[in-house]
Amino acid sequence: MRTHHLPPVLRQHLAALRMLLVFTVLTGIAYPLLVTGIAQTAFPHQANGSLVMTNGKPVASRLLGQNFALPKKNPDDVTEPLRADPKWFQPRPSAGGYDPLASGASNLGPNSRELIRAVRERRAAVAAFDGVQPASVPVDAVTASGSGLDPAISPAYAYEQVHRVANARRLAPAKVGKLVADHVQGRVLAFLGQESVNIVELNHDLAGLM
Repeated sequence: MRTHHLPPVLRQHLAALRMLLVFTVLTGIAYPLLVTGIAQTAFPHQANGSLVMTNGKPVASRLLGQNFALPKKNPDDVTEPLRADPKWFQPRPSAGGYDPLASGASNLGPNSRELIRAVRERRAAVAAFDGVQPASVPVDAVTASGSGLDPAISPAYAYEQVHRVANARRLAPAKVGKLVADHVQGRVLAFLGQESVNIVELNHDLAGLM
């Protein structure tokens, strides 16, 4: 189609339309297909959600923390509080209850009386649950992460739970302690962040000990 005989305004609109079609194909089709192909070829596990599989079925994601609680007495009662299951390693608190649709922090600052009260209550509860002194409870056991979905806890908090988990499952504490040691992850690039333990992976392999 010859366009040099068309009015300038119409030619400009046709040129703009051609550019729109070209970039729609490039950025809306070609680029997503290229990136998806590279991801599925080079990083298939990460690209598909870093899923944890049991008997060939996905049961969790290594990227998302979750609650390990006892079954509710009334599954339909949304007001019934969750009770931590002593047979599992417990994650750090979550402002959103580890709901992926409610990711976020509590937005409470260090001067918040509500936060201070919550930390004290959590420290007492964790100490009683794990059978330790309140002063020995690690910080991450009583404070929530910024996302509310953090799957990592500190090695100190993981080791604190060893005897409680071992007793609940009638396993040797040394065996459970070795499992924790095997799951301690070093700092990123050897200098970023702190050592951590992925609670989802740890509990998944804990189930395998049985």
